[in-house]
Amino acid sequence: MPRTLQRSTPVDPLLAKPRKRVPHEFVLGALAPLAPMTRPMFGCLAIYVEEKIILILREKPKYPADNGVWLATTEEHHESLRSEFPRMRSVGLLGKKITGWQVLPSGEPDFEESALRACELVLARDPRIGKVPGGRKSKKKK
Repeated sequence: MPRTLQRSTPVDPLLAKPRKRVPHEFVLGALAPLAPMTRPMFGCLAIYVEEKIILILREKPKYPADNGVWLATTEEHHESLRSEFPRMRSVGLLGKKITGWQVLPSGEPDFEESALRACELVLARDPRIGKVPGGRKSKKKK
């Protein structure tokens, strides 16, 4: 038997929760030709192009050293990417010394320039940035 949708009670716009500000919104503008999709992830904003996760935008008061643009990459590409982004490093709050996620820190003087260069690489379909997310690992029953 088909379900019918119930009408919800109208929401008073004054009581509605305000939308969060998009951190480093200029990145979305730079990637607009690829029609990126966004989703919340880790309390941040993940950017996808087709099936690949490309970047995460983060600006939070907790762990400010990891604020900026996170690049989805793999360890094999770190050295070549670091030649283009000398201030790039692993995301510290993930708890590992080396992570696939690399951050272009927003506190650096060349942050916007670096972030826009990363967008240029994404627009050029550089294989070093972006990865197809794996399925979620299922929890084993004891």
